[in-house]
Amino acid sequence: MANKSKSKKNVDRVVIRFTGDSGDGMQLTGSRFTEATAIMGNDLATYPDYPAEIRAPAGSLAGVSSFQIQFSSDNIGTPGDKLDVLVAMNPAALKTNLADLKSSGIIIANKANYTDKNLRLSGWELNPLEDDFLRDYRVIALDMTRLVSNAVEDMDLSLKLISRSTNMFALGLVSWMYDRALDSTINFIKDKFAKRPELVEANIRALKAGYNYGDTIEEIQHVVTVSKAKFEPGVYRNIVGNQAMCFGLITAAEKAGLDIYFSGYPITPASDILHILSGYKNFRIKTFQAEDEIAAIMSVIGAVFCGDLGITATSGPGMALKGESLGLAVATELPLVVLNIQRAGPSTGMPTKTEQADLLQALFGRNGESPVVVLAANSPADCFSTAFEACRIALEHMIPVVVLSDAFLAHGSEPWLIPQTKSLPKIRTHLVKNPNGFNSFKREEKTLARQWGIPGTKGLEHRVGGLEKDIETGDVSYDPINHEKMMNLRQQKVDIIANEIPLVDPFGDKSGKVLVVGWGSSFGAIREAVNRSRKENHNVGHVHLRHLNPFPLNLGETLLKYQNILVPEMNSGQLLLLLRGKFLIDASGLNKVQGKPLGVDEVYDKIIELAGG
Repeated sequence: MANKSKSKKNVDRVVIRFTGDSGDGMQLTGSRFTEATAIMGNDLATYPDYPAEIRAPAGSLAGVSSFQIQFSSDNIGTPGDKLDVLVAMNPAALKTNLADLKSSGIIIANKANYTDKNLRLSGWELNPLEDDFLRDYRVIALDMTRLVSNAVEDMDLSLKLISRSTNMFALGLVSWMYDRALDSTINFIKDKFAKRPELVEANIRALKAGYNYGDTIEEIQHVVTVSKAKFEPGVYRNIVGNQAMCFGLITAAEKAGLDIYFSGYPITPASDILHILSGYKNFRIKTFQAEDEIAAIMSVIGAVFCGDLGITATSGPGMALKGESLGLAVATELPLVVLNIQRAGPSTGMPTKTEQADLLQALFGRNGESPVVVLAANSPADCFSTAFEACRIALEHMIPVVVLSDAFLAHGSEPWLIPQTKSLPKIRTHLVKNPNGFNSFKREEKTLARQWGIPGTKGLEHRVGGLEKDIETGDVSYDPINHEKMMNLRQQKVDIIANEIPLVDPFGDKSGKVLVVGWGSSFGAIREAVNRSRKENHNVGHVHLRHLNPFPLNLGETLLKYQNILVPEMNSGQLLLLLRGKFLIDASGLNKVQGKPLGVDEVYDKIIELAGG
């Protein structure tokens, strides 16, 4: 389908948020628009946001679900700060999201849902579609329910089914406005409702009705187009963070020649890692849904003891429960990978909202001196590389590794350049097959990794456990000097890894006024803010840390090359605390703990403040 009735206007980027009740299908609507956008060749970033409750009260503020996408002809790293378009399917959606809409931005509202009851539930005294409250915006208020009813009037459908198709009408209208093709969505509808032909027909009619309605809207004079982005040559797909994480794990196992054993307990936003991996059993993957978090990690430790690549995934509260067992993995020096998909806390907190508040927990959340390697992914696509790197370090150094992601990365998406697997390195393991000279605590000189003997193999009988061991024989030891030696050795195993990770190479200015240091999902907001600052001739650099324990060897000397250090985080200042403590620098924090990702404008404003702008 092609737009022919109105002229086209090209822009660099667009930010759209689809919002409505949690039963209105906003996540589905956003994901369909995203796929159509990916096919168009734009760079994109998405941010799904939804209630923690399975079914929050209909029409309530707590029940609002949203899906945001920014797409552009330029390279972008965030789903955008301010919205160009807000699709508000009910009054609660308008109430909770209006503050993020640009002045003169477009509101698309289904006025059929702006009933007296829904207005009361969401705290509106008057209907905002009927007074001058929205005078600063361009409002397109239409009765989508009636328009869909007209489109399917010969199908004898219930009002409930008609109402549930209005999201397709909204998708069709926005697709018309931004010159998105409908083909991928139509194919999706046919597959999803293959056993319900009446639903296939109703949704396709609703979609096309919305698309064709665009020609009748006087408020819109142009169809907006966004040119294709320039990408590095290769094969791309749109990928979600948790999906990329799983692909990284699978690839690492193939490169190491090992089976994967994954065990987890359902917890938002980590649960779908188990779901995804269970669909790839043909890659020698064993998955197990345990009865609790402790059982999940303990079964993984058992699998690693027997020679598998062992992985578990959780979120903050589950990470607390895994702490004792992770200490056992440290004591036994087994290659275990723990994925912590962070969410807002403490305790249950806000299960579907994002946060970066588990860094100190990952580093220190165990009894005794219990060091582990800590890595952090910085984008949905980067989850692949970070997961691969975590497995490589765990196996080549015989050490537990914690990977930090978060809800923003886990469910967000972006284009991913699919790597050529032949270009990825083989992963070396310390599996021992020859019993001659075997000693479970015999170490490789370079990495201090101990030998990995598989139980049941003749001549490789050995014992490991949580009690302290003699540094030479591995036998249980209570000798105080030996204990200190073993403590230092376990820390040295972590420190040695710094010799093989990349040195810090700041993006932008290599010295000068301001260095922005970040980690995790703040990458996109920081990079865009730094780019904007540098275009205005401010002297700014950016370092983003994947390796948080150990730090890169030259991080300290790099920090000293700048007058001001800025550390933006979605916590109260955890990396800031570490940098101040380790390098004795006077750094400034930009801290946000709202369950929402950092915005480009927030980081930019702080950079300008420090730069003296």
